[in-house]
Parts: sequence; C-alpha cells; structure tokens
Amino acid sequence: MELAEKNNSGSEGPKLGAYLAGHLRDYGLLVALIAIMVFFQIVTNGTLLKPVNITNLFLQNSYIIIMALGMLIVIVAGHIDLSVGSVMGFIGALAAVMMVNWGWPVWLTIPACLVAGIAIGAWQGYWVAYWKIPAFIVTLAGMLVFRGLSLWLLEGQSIGPFDRSFQALSTGFIPDLFGINRPNGTALAAGVIAVMLVIWMGLRKRAANRKYGMDDEPAMFFAVRTLVICGALFYVMYKLAGFRGLPNVMISMTILTVIYAFITENTVLGRRIYALGGNEKAAKLSGIKTEKLTFLAFINMGLLAALAGLIFAARLNTATPKAGFGFELDVIAAVFIGGASMSGGSGKIMGAVIGAFIMGVLNNGMSIMGIGIDYQQVIKGLVLLAAVFFDVYQKNKG
Repeated sequence: MELAEKNNSGSEGPKLGAYLAGHLRDYGLLVALIAIMVFFQIVTNGTLLKPVNITNLFLQNSYIIIMALGMLIVIVAGHIDLSVGSVMGFIGALAAVMMVNWGWPVWLTIPACLVAGIAIGAWQGYWVAYWKIPAFIVTLAGMLVFRGLSLWLLEGQSIGPFDRSFQALSTGFIPDLFGINRPNGTALAAGVIAVMLVIWMGLRKRAANRKYGMDDEPAMFFAVRTLVICGALFYVMYKLAGFRGLPNVMISMTILTVIYAFITENTVLGRRIYALGGNEKAAKLSGIKTEKLTFLAFINMGLLAALAGLIFAARLNTATPKAGFGFELDVIAAVFIGGASMSGGSGKIMGAVIGAFIMGVLNNGMSIMGIGIDYQQVIKGLVLLAAVFFDVYQKNKG
C-alpha cells in the first residue's frame, strides 16, 4: 500500500512538471500581466487601479484589442497586415466626412463605413489569396494608399465634432438597470455572472476532457488559475461599479472576444484556419479551400479595422490626418506577445487579448509615471523582442 502511494506521488511530480512546461506560455502570460499591474500599482501609489483609470484602460485599448482579434486570425493563417492603422484612420476620416460634410445620419454612416472596411479587406485579400502576392507587400502598399487617402479626404485638417449618439460608441456607458447607480448594480451583477460563467466553462471543459480521455489540467493549476481569473474579474467590475459602470466599448470588446474564441476553438472553420497556417500545401491537399480562407481572413481584418476606426474617432470626437499612425505596430506586438507564432498555425484569442492588455498597461503605467515617449518605445520594443525570443527558444528546446 505504501509502495503504491509512493509510486503515485512519484509519477504525479513529473506529470505536473510536464504539464507546466507544455503550457508555460499560457500561465506565463497571465503571471506577467498580473506582475506588471502590481508593479505599476505600487510605483504609481495606487493610481493604476483607480476606477477612473481602469475605465481609461478599456477606452484607450479597446480599438487595439478589437484589431488584435482580426490580426491573430491573419497571423495564424500565415500572413500579416501592416495596413490596419492606416485603414483605421481612413475609416474614421470617411465617417467624419459623411456626418459633418455630407450630413449623413449616424445610423447610415456606421454600416456604410463597416461595408467600406469589408471592401478594403476584400481588395487586399484578393491579391494575397488569388495572385499569391506576399501579404507584407500588399498591406505595405495599403498602408501608404490609405494614409494618403485619409489626407485627401480630410484635406490635411481635422473634422469634428460628432453627434452624441456616435460618441456613445466609445465614451458611452451601460445604464444601471437596477436603479442603484452607485455602486452600479449592473456592473456588480455582470461581475457575478462573469465569475459564474468562468467557473462553469472551466468545469464543463474538464468534464469533456475526462469523457474523451484527453490530457486534462491538474486540479491544483485549475483551482489556482480559476481563482485568480475570477478574483481579477470581480475586482475590476467592483471598481467600475464605483465609477460610471460598464463602458459600451467593454461590452462590444467582450462579445467579440467570446465570438472569436468560440470560432477559433470550437468550429471547423477555426480548425481549418490553423491547418492553413500550419502547412498550406497539406491543408490544400486535404480539401481545404486555402485561397478562400485567406480571402476571408483579410475581409474579417478589414471589418474589425473599420470598427476600431469608428470607435477611435468617437473617442476623440474628431477625425485627424494622423489617426491610427503606428497602431499597426501595437496590434502586431500584442498578438506576438500573446503567443502567436511568426510561422503561423498557432496562437489563441485570449493570448492576443492579454498581450494587448500588457501593452496597454505598460503604456498607461509609464505615462502616469511621467516616462517620456522615447523611453516608452524602447521598453515596448524590448518586451516584444523578449516575447518572440521566448517563443523561438521554446520551439528549439522542444
């Protein structure tokens, strides 16, 4: 009996170690985000996690996260899109011209701009998918083209302000459905529901893994990870409840994240995208329409870049010729920091979201500390290099 127990305990250690080694990136990302937040919370004397600053974090990073969802799909498919910042700025400029100069109503401007984003994605995706022109070249050309078109549309000047209903895309808040207002009952209820969903989904996934004999997460890791995520979720919701409640962009961002996570992890389409990025020739031989998938990936990217452009313009309440300048670098960095591979075929939606939050917290924390933009760029560049180095090191080690 004692011998059996010793054998079991002896096998449990290597099993836990092997699991942790195989999922080091997933746990490392979460630990890195928490560590960065704790660090800036301390050095900013508690400013980072004040309710107003948490709200600002969501408002400032919503468009980066939204574009990161699309960029992950593109990168997993084995490509890249350098034009997203310029497309975002162009769509914001187009919306401004439509509403201010042409007098279009908001309800017509928003879908028209989203359709324009889809058309842009289709245009770039056509050359990449069907003419096999490298995405780097096509989207680099797109970056120049749409930056120039933004300048042409705006005639080198800023256009605004916009109607309040349009501004609500970014700066609006969900009203308190319970009439409590402070603390915001809707935000507290959302926190409780979110915690329950995380626990339920985790238990459901563990049950499914056991049912099909799949390798499951050790109970200790599952309990700790779930506790940390649930605690962080409710803490954020509690803080938001003490301010103005749930920002509209937070709801949009959450819904999109859930949809894209479901598509990539639980659908045939998602599995085919990963197969495309992993080995395009093998995917084509297995019957996957690789050209169509690539085309759709760029259409999706155009749509999300357009949505991000509308949100960004609504937040600034004006469209400027420099809107979106350099944003493609933050989006790509967020995806790679989140664990996506340069060679395609791997990466997760939640990883991209966490990567975007890491970039956002770094930007926000360094700004609160008064660190200059020059040093901010250096630090962000080093963080990106470290993330990609870690990915390459893990692959070579494996």
